[in-house]
Amino acid sequence: MAYWLVKSEPASYSWEKLVQEKRTHWNGVRNHQAAANLKGMKIGDRVFFYHSVEGLAIVGIAEVAKTYYPDPSDKTGRFGMVDLKAVEPLKRPVTLAEIKAEPRLAGLGLVRQSRLSVMPVDAAAWKLLNKMGGMKA
Repeated sequence: MAYWLVKSEPASYSWEKLVQEKRTHWNGVRNHQAAANLKGMKIGDRVFFYHSVEGLAIVGIAEVAKTYYPDPSDKTGRFGMVDLKAVEPLKRPVTLAEIKAEPRLAGLGLVRQSRLSVMPVDAAAWKLLNKMGGMKA
């Protein structure tokens, strides 16, 4: 199993909306590196859901429910999407400030490439972030 992080502005699509809908397609990604990350996702991979712009925190855990397929909103045909389903909220959000303050997370994409919307998370960082969020790793 691999681990990932996706970012969304709560005003556009929030964790609460995913929980309400139970499942969604993760479309609209137009950055080539983020799209390559989507292509790397496999069914069952776990995904942190991060609120960007407002909140600036990891708020929940989702799971990849369908692997990469064409994004019909992309008229060029170059980009795709995956389906995600809600798993559970973190017991407490892990803020960007907390993440940046933790030296063991200095290599995390959220710190190094702050504008990237889809990124891998290594197993050690996954475990630590879960612990920071009050979860079992």
